[in-house]
Amino acid sequence: MVDVQHWLVALPPGLVYLIVAGVIGVESMGVPLPGEIVLVSSALLAATGVVEPHWVATAAAFGAIVGDSVGYAVGRRGGRPLLARLGRRFPKHLGPAQLARAEQSFARHGVWAVFFGRFVALLRILAGPLAGALHVPYRRFLVANAAGGLVWAFGTTYLLYTLGRAAEHWLKDISWAGLVLAVLGGVASTWWLRRRARRLESTTTTDEAEPVAAGTDR
Repeated sequence: MVDVQHWLVALPPGLVYLIVAGVIGVESMGVPLPGEIVLVSSALLAATGVVEPHWVATAAAFGAIVGDSVGYAVGRRGGRPLLARLGRRFPKHLGPAQLARAEQSFARHGVWAVFFGRFVALLRILAGPLAGALHVPYRRFLVANAAGGLVWAFGTTYLLYTLGRAAEHWLKDISWAGLVLAVLGGVASTWWLRRRARRLESTTTTDEAEPVAAGTDR
């Protein structure tokens, strides 16, 4: 992410906004690209005054909404064969296991999977094409897509912008002890979130295995 940020800082602001919209848009069409890394890097640049946060957020939202809509159209036209081809081309990101988890999310949450999928790396890539392949009504898809894109883009940008500005102020007078405590707090919270995610994944795997076991007993 640091390399991306150093690369972006050398570009004119207008070009940074275009890159944010383009990378996130192409990622939302179903192509694995580092859209979130570009957004985070650009939001942190905004905290230093290199670019404007509202334009970063607007570019990210535009790319997310338009990219998801294009992905929806492609998925609706290509159907499951298209998803299978994408899986063969990007097996690490869009293989059968990842596709199965994404389909399960759609089955459980319906169109809300599009909204919340904007905050999950896998669903952020697959939400548009998968919704189209599964023939989710476009109006419902568009509402969830637009809401998720706006909340994700503006929320992420302004959260990181605010944290970056605050950190710049704090680091002027912060003591080494305070810095160590802040780092330890960040590590502890990250560990807790990852542990929570593993538990949720383990629960999902168990839920998937139970019907299979029941069918075997018969």
